[in-house]
Parts: sequence; C-alpha cells; structure tokens
Amino acid sequence: MSTAPVPWPDSLAGTPAVAVIDRAIGRERLSHSLLITGEDHDILLAVAHAIADRLLNTPLSTAHFPPDAHPDCFHLRPAKKMRQISADSTRELIGKVQVSPTVARQKVAIIHECDRMHISAANIFLKTLEEPPAHTTLLLLTTRPYALLTTIRSRCLHFRFPGVGATFSPDGWSAWLSDYQAWLGRLTAGVADKKAVADSVMGAYGLTARFAAVLDFATSEIWKKQKSALTVELTNDEEEAMEVGISNGLRSRLFADIERATRDFALPALKKNTGSTRLALTGAIDKLEHNVGLLRLNLNESASLEDFLLSSLRLWFGK
Repeated sequence: MSTAPVPWPDSLAGTPAVAVIDRAIGRERLSHSLLITGEDHDILLAVAHAIADRLLNTPLSTAHFPPDAHPDCFHLRPAKKMRQISADSTRELIGKVQVSPTVARQKVAIIHECDRMHISAANIFLKTLEEPPAHTTLLLLTTRPYALLTTIRSRCLHFRFPGVGATFSPDGWSAWLSDYQAWLGRLTAGVADKKAVADSVMGAYGLTARFAAVLDFATSEIWKKQKSALTVELTNDEEEAMEVGISNGLRSRLFADIERATRDFALPALKKNTGSTRLALTGAIDKLEHNVGLLRLNLNESASLEDFLLSSLRLWFGK
C-alpha cells in the first residue's frame, strides 16, 4: 500500500538542494555516495531519512517500513566514550550492503558522524566508495567535513544543509550568562583589596561549577527524549557514544554563547574607542577559541572554562 513519503525538514522544503535530490531520485540517477553536511546533525539525519524513504519505499517494494527500521537500511554509528567508528564495525556494514535487498529494489547505508571514523576504518570504507556495491546508496553525515580524508570527500556528491538557526537556552543558562557579564563588570570596575580579589576568583570557580551542572542536566534531558524516540535497538557502546555526542554538541553551543556574551559586554566600551577594552576583548576571545580547540583533543570542559575565566580575570582587571 502506498504511503506519503517521509517529509523533508520544514526549513529545507522547496530548497534547490532538495529539488535536485528529488529530481535525481525520480530519474533513478542519484549518485551512489552522498556527503551530507551542515551544522545540525538532527537536520542531516532527517535529510538522510527522507532520501532513504524515497529510495526504499517505492511502488515496486514488497513491503514498506520507516527508514530507521527498514530491513534494507543499514546504520554505522560511533561507539563507546571515544566515539569512534571502528574498522570491525565498518567491515560489518560493508558485509551487509554486499547482500541483495530484502523487500526493496536497493539498499541504503547511513554513516552517522562519518568524521569519527578511525583511520583504518576510513581506509577500508574508501575501497567501498571506489567500488560501490550494486543498487546501494551510501549517505555520509557529518558536521565536520574537513576532518574526512580528502580521498573520501572527492568520491562523494556534496550537499550542504544549514541548521534551522533556532535559539537554544537550557535551564539555568540565561542566568549563567547574566552572572558572567556581571562578573566581568566587577573586574573592569577595579579590584581594590584582597577580599575583592578572592571574591573574583571564587566567582570564577562558581561559574565553572554551574556550567558543569547546566551541561549535565541539559544533556540528560535531551538524551532521555532522544532515547525514548528511538525505533531501533542500539548497543550499549552506541548509546554511550550518542550521549557523549549530545554533550559535546551542547558544550560547543554554550561556549559560542560565552563568546557572544563577552563581545556584547565589551561593545559599549568599544564604541567609545577604548583601546584597553579592545585589547582585553581580543585576548579573552583568543583564549576562549584556543581552549575550545583543546576540547576537541578531549580536554575536560570544566578545566577549559576554569582556565579561560582565570585568564579573563587577569585580562580584564589589567585592561
């Protein structure tokens, strides 16, 4: 029985990229390997589901299933706390797509966060891209395409989809940002005695502790919602990787908010051409961006934020 196709994300409906993909699917001319990129992994996954549904659930299919539960749709995800895609799991996926489809005319493989492939897994997967299995479409999803091997990128048709641009504010975050700007205000007003210095240092540690609490609570709430919505069973390693991925994505957005809050705090003084404020702002943003880079090397977010705030204390107080 024919059913309505899985809809494209509302923010993408009618866009040129969607029109190109729909037209290629209708003509049975879609590339065997698509690299789907953007800032929001949820949007990328929704795009992948829409494509998979149109490829698998056709009038010639013997049965229809949701894309994430379709017997001819396979998934490769990062696993464990390090969130890597291993060589073994990559070989397992390749073995699955080599087999003839069950109910559809073709197969689809969705590689979640493909930038998380271990180098050995990437090299194994590269051979599949060079000699793709018949009647198979590979959908590679990533928010970090620059982290992929050039040889993988060059063998895929690229589609970039922007995020929805929605505002994001977990419980307690607006208050945190307000208190952070108030803390900066006390620094720029001058620290007159030892007690004020101690208060400023303790304020930095207080902000660090509250940041960790906001991040942990928001991660837990989002993971609960996503886990309850899952229609497929994941291994414990895959669940652990998904939860860590949620946390990493959240902390990136929170650190981006800290950068905006720092700029907003300094803007009035910058309009007055206050050179010392400009130097302090530049130093603080440079330090923040450096520490965000260290997060990608697995530096703990609390240690990163603590280092940034203590550096800010020196930068703004000495401006």
